[in-house]
Amino acid sequence: MNILVINAGSSSLKYQLFDMERECVLAKGGCERIGLDGSRLETRLPNGDLFEIKAPMPNHTAAFALVKQALTEGASRVIASLQAIHAVGHRVVQGGATLQKSMLASEAVIAEIERLSELAPLHNPGHVQGIRACIAAFGEALPQVLVFDTAFHSTMPPEAYMFPLPYEYYEKYGIRRYGFHGTSHKFVSQRCAAVMRRPLEELKIITCHLGNGSSIAAVKHGRVVDTTMGMTPLDGFLMGTRCGAVDPSAILYLQEKEGWTPGQTCDVLNKKSGALGISGVSSDDRDLRAAAVNGNARAELARRIQRYQVRKYIGAFAAAMNGCDAIVFTGGIGENTTDLRADICENLGYLGVELDAAANESLIHGKEGAISAAQAKVAVFVLPTNEEIMIARETQELCAG
Repeated sequence: MNILVINAGSSSLKYQLFDMERECVLAKGGCERIGLDGSRLETRLPNGDLFEIKAPMPNHTAAFALVKQALTEGASRVIASLQAIHAVGHRVVQGGATLQKSMLASEAVIAEIERLSELAPLHNPGHVQGIRACIAAFGEALPQVLVFDTAFHSTMPPEAYMFPLPYEYYEKYGIRRYGFHGTSHKFVSQRCAAVMRRPLEELKIITCHLGNGSSIAAVKHGRVVDTTMGMTPLDGFLMGTRCGAVDPSAILYLQEKEGWTPGQTCDVLNKKSGALGISGVSSDDRDLRAAAVNGNARAELARRIQRYQVRKYIGAFAAAMNGCDAIVFTGGIGENTTDLRADICENLGYLGVELDAAANESLIHGKEGAISAAQAKVAVFVLPTNEEIMIARETQELCAG
């Protein structure tokens, strides 16, 4: 069974084509600058060959036409025709409280994703465009499965997902914690159980997805009981350009002093804060690390804040689950930044965390394994995430069912 996995944004479209019998990638790529000048498609084959098509893409339908061309024609061809694709799996960021599991696309479901765009204005509208364009390009007979980032977090109890605001706002507007990166947290928690050779239903795992956007989840017996991101991906701890949790009164104070509109406030909190805002250097941890080595105190401070906050949430989530069997680091920073992992784990000795320094230094660039000492009470792993294969698996499972 071949499954095409799609992640569509407002001006972009990423794809991977999987052969599910072997769970291998046949081709992957993406379309950039859809609806803008300079649009192009790039596709890469497993042997490393890279192909580029520069062509106008006024909309997502035109983008899918180029994806079809790349997969079925010329030197980049990997399938004979579109009939070799048996289903499409779409990533959707926000499913709210109503779309809590993967499901087949229908007009009713697409309309609900559209309605939920108020909760994810930067993501859901692009997903809707991509889903509709994919149906138009590939035909209505091909199963289209929608996989929601929020679905894995739908098992949170009310005491974890409710905000202590007047209850009427939850009833009227759905103001609550939803959580994000759910597909990644689900993949690495399942992978953690497999590596430990223990049933997921027996384990208490804290999964740390650390990248430009970051979140942590408490996964107890395979079900999320809490997570750091909230109604939007802005909540939680310091990220590349997002502030994470901040005293709401500080925001109100700044709005009054600076005269910010809601749009300007959103821009500052989402795009100008976090590591970039603290350091004044960059949102990329590699740049911050280089600046810190050269004596930039603000870059060093940004890194210390991130580690402190990650450590604090790990402690909180261990308390929420009444213990912890394993901690997982994943995401671009989590998978590759050895000093961050060492610093976080150094202050977790009270939980039973002991680090193997040599193993920690060796596990970067896609390598997986344990970085905890053999005698440690809590296992610590570096496990590269793979959201696309998780989407493909859920698509295959739903189509088979």
